[in-house]
Amino acid sequence: MPRPTSARRPGPYRRLFAHPGTRAFTLGNLVARLPMGMFSVSAVVMIAGSRGSYALAGAVTATGLAATALVAPWVARLVDRHGQARVAVPATLAAALGSLALLLCLHHDAPDWTLFAAYAATATTPNIGGMSRARWAHLLEGDPDALHTANSFEQAADELCFMLGPVLAAFLCGTFFPEAGTLTGGVLLLTGMLLFTAQRATEPPVAPRTKAPSPLRSPGMPALLAAFLATGAVFGATEVVTIAFADAQGRRTAAGVLLGLQAAGSCAAGLLFGTLKLKAPADRRLPWCTAAMAVLLALPLLAATVTSSLLALAPALLIAGMATAPTMVTGMALVQQRTPADRLNEGMTLAVTALLGGIAGGSALGGWTVERASAATGFGMPVTAAALALVITLLPRVARGSGGAGGVPQPSPQASPSR
Repeated sequence: MPRPTSARRPGPYRRLFAHPGTRAFTLGNLVARLPMGMFSVSAVVMIAGSRGSYALAGAVTATGLAATALVAPWVARLVDRHGQARVAVPATLAAALGSLALLLCLHHDAPDWTLFAAYAATATTPNIGGMSRARWAHLLEGDPDALHTANSFEQAADELCFMLGPVLAAFLCGTFFPEAGTLTGGVLLLTGMLLFTAQRATEPPVAPRTKAPSPLRSPGMPALLAAFLATGAVFGATEVVTIAFADAQGRRTAAGVLLGLQAAGSCAAGLLFGTLKLKAPADRRLPWCTAAMAVLLALPLLAATVTSSLLALAPALLIAGMATAPTMVTGMALVQQRTPADRLNEGMTLAVTALLGGIAGGSALGGWTVERASAATGFGMPVTAAALALVITLLPRVARGSGGAGGVPQPSPQASPSR
């Protein structure tokens, strides 16, 4: 007589993608998100190769970053007011035309100022990660455990795309022609966005307009955005210092592998984090996550200063990266909770903008430290930035929001608690 078999309950990720339409919009999301890690590398290679100036290439990409910080929240506000499909498609077309304009300006040897104008136009690119998270929040209303899994998956997807994007861009530009990375990135962005927005059944409805304040004035949000700024400085400083350390060892090409290991550690930790059933609320988890990030970032500093070995630095960066995803997932959970329902995309885009600002500042501070001390000493800058993030998360305004529990916006169907 055959023994009865007990049906195994499917894992959290399998249950997640059992919802109708989730696989289709996730595919479009990933295709559109991959170019986010391609564009800056492609632009630097293309401009430096055409004009022979890395200074000009860096200035152009920095201008694009500044333009994104100004334009992205405005685009997100339009998404909140009019819906994802109505705004994201024309905004993506405008960004793709900006990339094409940059390519044409270089091809026809246009004046340098046209490069800045063309690349600034790419700032209209919608925050695809924020729109995807908004869809999950809408679909998983009332199921905080599943929403936590979904947002952990989104963070792992971020890490994967920013790990593969630069590699793909460098391969295309080096194997074919300097413009190949920009052209491919534009095609992927537009194709992915069209596929993503075509999934209308999973698109969250436009929330009714309220008199809720801007996310910048929501209780607890300013300090939370400051924590994102400090976390971005961790990323920016780590990237510059790792490249400088590898260059000092005569192995600059190894920097990509080292940074890829850090992203891989974060990606793996994000997927694992999504399987956990967390009982503590996000505001209590965030200080622990930032503390773990600060502690683990001391490993690359020790490896660089004590051994000066790339072989020792590699596993240190892999382990250090494992604290990144839990910190980001928990921070985004608080953004969702503290953002009014009708401004959810704007709130998440402000968090991304703070990260970008931190990356820019961290890159500058990391480079300054390397120039005046050493590449090994430079690994102290990410530790300092993570410690600053920890101090900010311990402030009462971050832990509880200003005005206590009564002052925190109540979670909406699109901003369910616990990521």
